[in-house]
Amino acid sequence: MILDASALLAYVLDEPGGQAVRLALVPAGTMSSVNLTEVLERLATGRGDPAQVLDELRRTGVVGTAIHVEPFLAEDAVDCAILRPLTRHVGLSLADRACLALARRTGEAVLTADSAWSEVQVGVEVRQIR
Repeated sequence: MILDASALLAYVLDEPGGQAVRLALVPAGTMSSVNLTEVLERLATGRGDPAQVLDELRRTGVVGTAIHVEPFLAEDAVDCAILRPLTRHVGLSLADRACLALARRTGEAVLTADSAWSEVQVGVEVRQIR
């Protein structure tokens, strides 16, 4: 299972949909390094250093055990560019497209809280957490 930033945030912050993410992480999930950046930005806001947030996520087993972080590859960059005109009408960001590109590369489904993703048809199964 590939996680979007919104899914990991729901899990970490115990928001609605977080339980669905917990269940999907058995045995583990995968996330693009681009989406991890989004998570660190959000969690570090008002809390301090993003490096400390990452250390905490690693210490608690969220990153490294429950979530494997996959590097953003050159082929993902090409796919993100291909996905841009296909997803522009729903306003998907570069990070959203990075998540979709990883899912297309691995053939895995995506878990997200972003309802707009259900409106795109890009050859990836999108599962909503709420």
